[in-house]
Amino acid sequence: MTSTTLPTICKDLDGDDRWLSVHKRFVQECKEKDPDVMFIGDCILESLQFTEYWNSNFVPMHCLNFSIRNDRIQNVLWRLQNGELENVKPKAIVLHVGTNNISDSAEEVAEGLLELVKTIRSKLADVYIVIPTLLPRGHQPNALRDKNGAVNQLLKERCVGMNKVQIVCVDSGLIQSDGTISHHDMFDYLNLTNVGCKKVFEPVWDLLQQILTENEKERDLTPSE
Repeated sequence: MTSTTLPTICKDLDGDDRWLSVHKRFVQECKEKDPDVMFIGDCILESLQFTEYWNSNFVPMHCLNFSIRNDRIQNVLWRLQNGELENVKPKAIVLHVGTNNISDSAEEVAEGLLELVKTIRSKLADVYIVIPTLLPRGHQPNALRDKNGAVNQLLKERCVGMNKVQIVCVDSGLIQSDGTISHHDMFDYLNLTNVGCKKVFEPVWDLLQQILTENEKERDLTPSE
């Protein structure tokens, strides 16, 4: 067992208890809304909901976004074990977290992500879990970018054969020929611009469309079919 597999409340470093307040809001939203898709994670997914791409492509899918900017894997694990998956039955969950686990190894990050998958599956047995790969970070090549790449490789290997778990490679076109990342795609070399969001999340959108369409077809089938 590692720190990434131990559910942990985010420390209230600012003294205003915002993290726990946001969590409580998410739990309340579970009681009031009926999402088809849930986005759960960190800064990458939190920023997504403030883009044009989110409004035009994901909002029509009846989405909830339960993402908090600085969350690490263990923080998301605590949230999911304390109400954020109750009273909802989404058809798909998009999970992206781990880039903020700076001090943890690639192996530990991968173990934490698998623990999140296990937690989701224990509460929502039939949900489709979509995991976009961790994005490269930093303007120039660096150790954290390498570690995220190692995490992605570990996940691809360990999720083979898992039912309704799909790893989606989303970093195509972000790293330029000289190894740098453009501020046109990632304005701070971590979070995405509108242009970057389209590049990264188009394959996720395509997969979600397939999942939701398949669900509609299954629902429309008569017993004789």
